[in-house]
Amino acid sequence: MSEPKFPIPTSTLEYPQELPAPQGSPPRPRYWLHMLLLAATCFTTLLTGARMQYNFAHNLPALSLRDESAPLFPVDWIMGRPRLILAGLPFSVAVMLFFLAHEMGHYLYCRRYGVYATLPFFIPIPTLIGTMGAVIFIRSPFRSRKALFDIGIAGPIAGFVVAVGLLAISLGWSKPMAPAFHPGAMDLEIGYPLIFRWMHGLLAMLNPASRIAHMPMNRVLLHPVAIAAWVGMFATALNLLPGGQLDGGHILYSLSPRVHWLVSRLAILILLPMAYYLWTGWIVWAILLHLSSLRRPLVAEFPRVSGGRLWLALFALFMLVGTFSLAPMGHHPLRETARDLWDSLGEVAIFLRAWAVHWLRH
Repeated sequence: MSEPKFPIPTSTLEYPQELPAPQGSPPRPRYWLHMLLLAATCFTTLLTGARMQYNFAHNLPALSLRDESAPLFPVDWIMGRPRLILAGLPFSVAVMLFFLAHEMGHYLYCRRYGVYATLPFFIPIPTLIGTMGAVIFIRSPFRSRKALFDIGIAGPIAGFVVAVGLLAISLGWSKPMAPAFHPGAMDLEIGYPLIFRWMHGLLAMLNPASRIAHMPMNRVLLHPVAIAAWVGMFATALNLLPGGQLDGGHILYSLSPRVHWLVSRLAILILLPMAYYLWTGWIVWAILLHLSSLRRPLVAEFPRVSGGRLWLALFALFMLVGTFSLAPMGHHPLRETARDLWDSLGEVAIFLRAWAVHWLRH
């Protein structure tokens, strides 16, 4: 973050009112970089979306890694099978729309409050979903706790609305697994948040004749757009974790800096056993929460957040509960991962020992 144009007191308690507006012109946008990353992310999500659509059409889970599934990153389809590439458009458009809505929610409220922020930087990466999302960078301090609250919550609300819309549209496009199909080790087991189960129940009420209306969610093959909705729900839950410099942490800090300090550490203590018993990935987020808690936003103490924003804070809690999954990518606890890693290290040690003995003999 660049240095602001005016001095900042050492304590937020020194602010009797809102901070003055930043002086000078905002940093010059690097439009070429935004466009380059946007194009690259469209490309990577298009390829992964094409792969998902191929798997879905062949009655395989969209995220399957089986031998009979499509290649993980099917670049060779660009020239040889271009029609298959175009089949990835629904997923690509859906997942990009979610991340764009989330980040533009932040960006537009930064503009409203005179906070300098960059346009969204999309992050292309050849993974199962083709992207690591998007991010904006704040280039000036928040002028009040009200501004911090509104900027922090605008992104999750915008993204959540888009994700719910995508789920409502695409859940009916999904289809049941074949009776003989049994998910195996090469199929990523998705952990469904409550919002998926609520929408599934709503589908059963409104359209009881649907093929998946009365099936358990673990026997449903999700349409690629529904996978994009799941990605959006997962990203919303991660951003709303109540601590550090995440959106949930900003919302909580704007309400009470002291409660933010306590809840941030409590969240870390909760994530650690969840990583050990449920999903290894929580250890990464516990570390990120700890590191981001070392920095706090400098923001005026008054005026405090009140009125209708308190109801929005409750809605943020509702979004967190509705989108959170204890094991979002399957039950892979740290204790099993650590045991497998230890066994692998043992095999490597045996190999190195045999190699050393062979080398010494000769």
